[in-house]
Amino acid sequence: MIQSVEGIFRNGKIELLETPQVVGDARVIVTFLSSSAVQEGDPVCTPEEEAELRGKLAAWEADWNAPGMEAYNDYKARRGEL
Repeated sequence: MIQSVEGIFRNGKIELLETPQVVGDARVIVTFLSSSAVQEGDPVCTPEEEAELRGKLAAWEADWNAPGMEAYNDYKARRGEL
């Protein structure tokens, strides 16, 4: 059976972003996509890393959602950086 599984190469290791449907050992072929193949919205971390980061940032949620903080939503646009 041939299947494709998306992953990220980081620190010399390949991190799979989904669980392959493989039982036991299997041969693989790894294809590196050029950086231009990375699209807006592509994951930059694994689901585990994302969960850890969300947990660490949860302490500031009340501050981010405080009245007046919406002024920071378009910060780059207001500075002409977009």
